[in-house]
This record gives sequence, structure tokens and C-alpha cells, in this order.
Amino acid sequence: MANLEKIYKKFGAYLQGHFLLSSGKHSKFYLQSAKILENPYLAGKLCERLFKIIAKNKIKFDSICSPALGGILAGYELARVSSKRFIFTERVDGVMTLRRGFSVKENEKFIICEDIITTGGSALESTKIIENLGGKVVAFAALANRGFCAVSNLKTQRKKEAKLPSNIPLFTLGNFDFEIYEASDCPLCKEGTKAIKPGSRGN
Repeated sequence: MANLEKIYKKFGAYLQGHFLLSSGKHSKFYLQSAKILENPYLAGKLCERLFKIIAKNKIKFDSICSPALGGILAGYELARVSSKRFIFTERVDGVMTLRRGFSVKENEKFIICEDIITTGGSALESTKIIENLGGKVVAFAALANRGFCAVSNLKTQRKKEAKLPSNIPLFTLGNFDFEIYEASDCPLCKEGTKAIKPGSRGN
């Protein structure tokens, strides 16, 4: 399979412009994974590849959990190819919550799966829910990393903005190290363009 950047560009998921990220920061680039995951065959093939990386690293797990909304399709496909149970967390009045009858067993081992990992804030919120209910998070997984968190299989370096714990491995298919700006010091804003928000928390 072609490298991840080529796949994102081929399917119109590698966007260039002026974007407002869910973190509140701005960037010239945006990864719209929904354009990848709308193709079930491609989504399955990518998650098969991700599962092989996890298996190669001998990670033993019982279930997959994803933060809604962006992580649900990636997490479900990873659960499908690994024949594991799948659940998801979601925000209620701004607070990440486990609902819909989902449960966590004592010492149940989870992988937290996202479509894209930026700083890992949502994945960390899901981790705390799983751990508070008696489960254990043994790894994080995503189609791609935005360059902040350390990826175990790609040997990337952890940046100060990363929120994922350094003692739990992260596995991804690729790393996109885009330059990201504070809204108050964004060169694109100074050029007079307006940031748009194409992600799940915007339009």
C-alpha cells in the first residue's frame, strides 16, 4: 500500500488553506480523515495494517474504545479486523462520558483508537474513564499522528504539547509534522485570510 501522505492526497483528505483546529490553534494544513473512512474497503485495509503493527509489538488487549466523533469509524474497523469488542466515549455538556449501556470489566485491557492524534487530549479523557471503571489502557492507536506525540513504531520524538502518557505506546500508520500557530500570532491571519473549521466540532 502507498504511504499515508499519498493516500490522504489521493482521496482529497489532505487539505491546504487556513484552518482552525479543535485545539484553538491555526494551521495551513488539515487532515480530513472522514474522506478516508467513507471508503469501507480502504478503511479496512488501513486498519488491517495498523493491527499488524500492534500485533508485531506483542500488545495483548481485549477491547477497543474510541472518543466520538472522529475516532468511531477507525476504532470500529480496528476492532473488526482484530475480532475485539468496540465501545466509544462521547461528550455530554462538554464532559467525556461513557453511555449507551457500555461497560468496562475489572482489568479489561483496552486500546484507545483515534483517526488522528494531535496532542492526545480526547484520548487521554477516554483513558481516565476506562481506568476509573477498573479497566487498563495498554496502547493508543490512530491512522496518523500530527507530530506532537511520540509514535512507538515510527520512533518520533515527543513534543511539549503532547498530553498522552509517555509510558503507554502509541502506534500509527504515519506522522504529519505540520507547523501550527497560536491564534494570536498566526501569519495567515496577518495576511488577511479567515480560518475555517472543517472538523467534527465545527461544520
